Amino acid sequence: MTAVNDTRLAGKIVLVAGAGASAAGWSIGKASCVTMARQGASIVALDASMEAAEDAAHEVELAGGSALPVQADVADPDAMQAAVDAALRRYGRIDVLQANAGIGKVGGPEDISLQDWDRIQQVNVTSLLIATRLLAPLMRGQGGGAIVTVSSVAGIRYTGYPHLAYSVTKAAVIHFARMAAQQYAADRIRVNTVIPGLIDTPRVAKNVARMFDADAKAASAARDKQVPMGRMGTPWEVANAVAFLASDEASYITGTELVVDGGLTGKYA
Repeated sequence: MTAVNDTRLAGKIVLVAGAGASAAGWSIGKASCVTMARQGASIVALDASMEAAEDAAHEVELAGGSALPVQADVADPDAMQAAVDAALRRYGRIDVLQANAGIGKVGGPEDISLQDWDRIQQVNVTSLLIATRLLAPLMRGQGGGAIVTVSSVAGIRYTGYPHLAYSVTKAAVIHFARMAAQQYAADRIRVNTVIPGLIDTPRVAKNVARMFDADAKAASAARDKQVPMGRMGTPWEVANAVAFLASDEASYITGTELVVDGGLTGKYA
């Protein structure tokens, strides 16, 4: 949890969409909030749950940072406009967007309902359009900014079980970022994607046992064995990648992906 450079993001205002955790523990969003705060950023912790947003903001404050919790459905344009307005009232600018919110449901083409398909698309992909339309003009007027989307290895390969809607949307996240990066490069707005592999988060701990038809401990061990490095990653390891791409250290990096997966996607089988 210790920052590599506690001035890397000094003075930056970062909006983390999907800042909370679905259960006790550290999610990628929550760890990202604290990591970037430790590196000097002020955080707008946005989540669909105000309780989760407040929890993330509280952790930032415990780490000595400044945070504003806001509640919004990332797929609701009016709610996102209100959240951005609140952030601007508090901080006056937004320099970085971490588009971290995402949902999924296990199932293949014959299993997923159209209602679930549409909702997953809205939260995972349409939300990027909404946030970018709100924030790109602000960033352009400020002289630049950074957007860091969060995808998944499920967006670039089959992960061993049917997760169609989630996987298709996570592939779309990658391509959205590539396209936006080209459009906004001249405006000094960088757009990149972090692609996490198998990460040990509260959501994973809650759901993975059902995938492996085993208890939580056995399921976690099975997931560890899938990774060449012999273990799942931590939310902090993903957060460090997000913080780098958000920072000026990545000033010549746009339209690309940083895979954080312990070697998983390089495996033959």
